This record gives sequence, C-alpha cells and structure tokens, in this order.
Amino acid sequence: MTQPAILIVDDEKGVQTSVRGILEDAGFQSEAVPSGEEALERLVKKEFSAVLLDVWLPGMDGLQTLAKLRQISPET
Repeated sequence: MTQPAILIVDDEKGVQTSVRGILEDAGFQSEAVPSGEEALERLVKKEFSAVLLDVWLPGMDGLQTLAKLRQISPET
C-alpha cells in the first residue's frame, strides 16, 4: 500500500523541515515547495492526499493558490 502524500507549501525553510519531519515520523510521504506557483506545478504532476498551505506567500498568496488548486485537483 502506498503511503498518503502531503504537499507542504510554505516559504520558510524551517517550517518546511519541521512539518516534513513530523509527517514522515507519522508515516506520511511529504514534499515541500516555497510558493503557490510551485505547488500548482507539483499538483499537475502528482496526486496528493492533502495540502498544508501557508496563507502569506510571496507572489501568489495562499488564498489565490487554494482557488486554483481546487480547479486542478478538487479531491485534494
């Protein structure tokens, strides 16, 4: 059985590292990206069970990213 994959979207490297560590210790696969634009690129290429999304991001903010995410992957 494949582990559920979770995408972490946060521009702070320390947050990415901490959250990835917690998720992986709990048995989840995880990937982290620093921007909404990169998150959308990843969602086109791979299916994720969930996305942990920071609201304040450089460029496209978290709410804009969420709106586009729902169009690309409504089940996530």
